[in-house]
Parts: sequence; structure tokens; C-alpha cells
Amino acid sequence: MTNYIIIFLSLTGGFLPAAEKISLFNGKDLTGWYADIPAADDKEEKNPSFIVRDGKLVSLGSPGGHLITEKEYSDYKLTVEYRFAAQPGNCGVLIHASKPRALQDMFPQSIEVQMMHNSAGDFWCLQENIEVPDMEKRRPHKEGQNFGGGEEDARHILNLTDHSEKPVGQWNVMSIEVRGGEIIVQVNGDLVNHGKNATATKGKIALQSEGSEVEFRKVELTPLAKD
Repeated sequence: MTNYIIIFLSLTGGFLPAAEKISLFNGKDLTGWYADIPAADDKEEKNPSFIVRDGKLVSLGSPGGHLITEKEYSDYKLTVEYRFAAQPGNCGVLIHASKPRALQDMFPQSIEVQMMHNSAGDFWCLQENIEVPDMEKRRPHKEGQNFGGGEEDARHILNLTDHSEKPVGQWNVMSIEVRGGEIIVQVNGDLVNHGKNATATKGKIALQSEGSEVEFRKVELTPLAKD
């Protein structure tokens, strides 16, 4: 069978080309993104929390809000290289983002892949939902509380390991692979979360400003073939 495949590929011009990677950050400015910062609603400057510095996209951490792609995406692998430049803290990558400020007048409807120091890879369900094995163990909840993405639901899903991040100041690589309702997250090569049956399968991608300065030197998307 292998010989037949090789002959077929040879006759048809060789192997199929790999999917072309798309850099969502050009290293110069915030082209392709827009900011949603509630505290800036009545101000002329709409990007107070996100800047480009020394070729890096920087989330300043305050005021709180999100930097959101102008385009929607589905079925992809997202690779993000990031670090807490000084003090460790909180941040996140939101995928399948849709309705703005859908939760707490701040968070867009989405599924967050947490970047908080020592918790990278946790899921937060923000008016969307996803399922993981061992839900009772990995999704802290009160008695009678629903698993979901609503304000009163158990929205936090713990990752598989809290020891995959590098020391503060060093660069981390987070990859988020999205295929339909499945989401697979790795941090520095370690599998840190794997969910299925997500209630959204496409949407925009967002970066958070949530209390700590975070630098990004790569935000790269590789389209994946649909099953």
C-alpha cells in the first residue's frame, strides 16, 4: 500500500503542501485587532491597555479589557509565545469569542485558556461551555451548581498540571489546537488540558488585560484540515 501511495503522489506532483501559517501580530502595530476596554468608552484613546514595544505586543494589565481579532477562525492551531516580564500575575487567551461584554460587563462570550501564573491551561467558560474527563474533580462547584458558562454556574475547569510554566521572565510556548468542539492545550510541550463538546466551534481570538504586564512575541495561527 505504501508503494502505491508514493507512486500516486509522484504522478500528481508530490506531497500536499503544509498549511500556511498566519501571523496574527506583525511585530509593528495592532493591525488586525481592536480593543474593547470598558474604562475607555468615553475616551478618544481606545487602546490604552495594549501597545507594541520593541517588536512585542504588550498587555499592560490595566485598565482591564481585551484585544480582539477582527476576523473569526475555526479549526486551527494557535501558537502563543509569552512571558510575564516582571511580576507574575494573570492573563488569558480567549477563543471562539463572539458577543462582547457578555459576562460581568467585561468578558466576551468565549472559552478562556488561562495564562495565570501557575495555572496556565485552566479553562474558564464564559457564556459557553466545554466538557472534560473527571468533571466532578476538576471543576470546583457548590452543591446544586450547574456546569456551564453563566454567571452563577461552575465555570472554572482546572488544568492537568501546574508545573509546566518556566520561571518568570522566561518565554513560554502555549499551543491551542481547535478541531470542531475539541480543544487541546499544551504549555512548553506538556499536555495541560483537553476538552470536548464545546458549545462554540468558531469565533474571534482575544488577549486579556487583567492585572499584570505580559509580553507576546508570537501569535501565530495554522489552519487545520477539517475532518
